Amino acid sequence: MYLKQREGWIEVITGPMYAGKTEELIRRVKRLEFAKQNIIVFKPQIDDRYAHDEVVSHNNSRTRSVNISKANEIMKYVNNDTDVVAIDEIQFLDEEAVAICEHLADSGIRVIASGLDRNFRGEPFGFMPKLLALAEDVTKLSAICVVCHTPATRTQRIVNGKPANYNDPIILVGAKDSYEARCRHCHDVPGRPQIVIGQDNDK
Repeated sequence: MYLKQREGWIEVITGPMYAGKTEELIRRVKRLEFAKQNIIVFKPQIDDRYAHDEVVSHNNSRTRSVNISKANEIMKYVNNDTDVVAIDEIQFLDEEAVAICEHLADSGIRVIASGLDRNFRGEPFGFMPKLLALAEDVTKLSAICVVCHTPATRTQRIVNGKPANYNDPIILVGAKDSYEARCRHCHDVPGRPQIVIGQDNDK
């Protein structure tokens, strides 16, 4: 337990892939480092696309980080000297990440998290809706649709040059060879159940 009696809060940077979420997280971390804040940056161990012990954006901005496989591992590194906890790709952690963020903020620590708000199906990604609802500040970024070049809010998964099927696994870590940014109208998910107005679509 932490005895800090100062303000803490949660801020979330979200949107599709290629929207600059990690770039924005690193920018905030660098500013806080300049202000002499004590910061710990975490990333899920599953995200090994660019570096083992760094958070790296698609534009090659980077900052040192700690790899974790479960959200509660964050607590091993946080102490009374910690001012800020930053978590990249938080959607790849388990749902306890929400409770951890809440606890840290209640303890007077600023929490900065970045992550996808939707999975490749275009549906809410795991616990992200809950985290977004609890955050004091949400920055929702958009990318550019690779098809029509309008603002993109969704992530298109590509398998063997074609859109991934709705029944494919939710989590598949990849970059430009596996994913594209798409707008609502260009986003294509073969096999996605059709929504019929006036019916219970959850059944």
